[in-house]
Amino acid sequence: MSQSTSSPLPHIVVVGGGAGGLELVTRLGRTLGKRKRARITLIDGNMTHIWKPLLHEVAAGSLNATEEELNYVAQAKWNCFHFQLGCMTAVDRDRRQVLLAPIQDDNGEDLIPAREVPYDYLVIAVGSKTNDFNTTGAAEHCLFLDTRAQAERFHTRLINQYLKAQVRGETLPAESINVAIIGAGATGVELAAELHHAALMLRSYGLDRVRPEDLNINLVEAGPRILPALPERLANRAAATLHGLGVQIRTGSPVSEVKADGLLLADGQFIPASLKVWAAGIRAPAFLTQLGLETNRINQLLVDKTLRTGDERIFAFGDCAACPMDEPGTFVPPRAQSAHQQATLMSRNLGELLAGRPLKEYRYRDHGSLISLSSFSAVGNLMGNLTGSITLEGWLARMFYISLYRMHQTALYGLPRTVMLMLSDRIGRSTEPRLKLH
Repeated sequence: MSQSTSSPLPHIVVVGGGAGGLELVTRLGRTLGKRKRARITLIDGNMTHIWKPLLHEVAAGSLNATEEELNYVAQAKWNCFHFQLGCMTAVDRDRRQVLLAPIQDDNGEDLIPAREVPYDYLVIAVGSKTNDFNTTGAAEHCLFLDTRAQAERFHTRLINQYLKAQVRGETLPAESINVAIIGAGATGVELAAELHHAALMLRSYGLDRVRPEDLNINLVEAGPRILPALPERLANRAAATLHGLGVQIRTGSPVSEVKADGLLLADGQFIPASLKVWAAGIRAPAFLTQLGLETNRINQLLVDKTLRTGDERIFAFGDCAACPMDEPGTFVPPRAQSAHQQATLMSRNLGELLAGRPLKEYRYRDHGSLISLSSFSAVGNLMGNLTGSITLEGWLARMFYISLYRMHQTALYGLPRTVMLMLSDRIGRSTEPRLKLH
């Protein structure tokens, strides 16, 4: 994209290519970038994007991440923005520069040196990571599902344990595979159901020495019930479905220590587990506390209702930002729908900012929650101004759940390409395994 050397275009830099950040640069590219009103740059430490709510399916093997990934370079070309590979380490606010760490190869040698990227306006959308609350042994012995690489690591270990148990089962009784999931929010519950589905699929593909009941899944929650974001009736329905699948649910059970061979609960009980997944709580990346901007106890940047930080040229949104709601002392929950809504407002506000008009304030609209229990069921509630709260279960809830991903794809690709992707997915089901087997 050409720029006038005498009157350079304003440079808007967005750091973080998650759902919110990617939707934002796509919108900005199609409006400000295409019309040459601004230069748009996305910075991310990866070359590809995958929708984070799908990572539990990647972990179980129900989803092949390679087929669902979006390439940032291609998306930039199609939508009139630029992409730079890199991880932000700091911001020089006086010089308006984003500092990027060097990119290294597998041998630790620098491929791309440390760089500085200038900005006129900076938007930070780096998301969040799982919060293990400094529980002893969690960082050493637990797997997390924050990134595609982590989800694929879990899947590899799961398949390896199945292969080991399959070979053992040829001469000896097959040994159990013990999985412990800490945290019974959406990720933990969805992963538990998806793992049971994977056990059924693995048996159908010939790993028949390991029965589905040989996969022991323990879902451990410190709170009084699973799925605290849902109404209790729906949470109880989800719990009943999980019980029917053989998942052991342990509520009111804080984890005091994670060991190599299992979990030690606060009441002294020990749960054996060779695979341990921590899926409880979130916190923003620690480097945000070093930017000279105000943060809270979980490292989120404090922003006002226009999503602006204490620096008038720096904005933040999504899981890495604490945005106040109308009720004093309450903040926007870190959910995918929040990031989507804020990306929409942020794209409009940046246009208003360049035009010299006042910024609009963000108000969170809760459209409800949907939880997938793999192919077995789904539960959730939808909320609207006219309809109030509508509870959904079963097939209908499953269809609404799938539509959330299609809405994300539509925001990135447009409706025609999303329809083509849906047709491609339908055709692919008849030519590919229903489970990733490696």
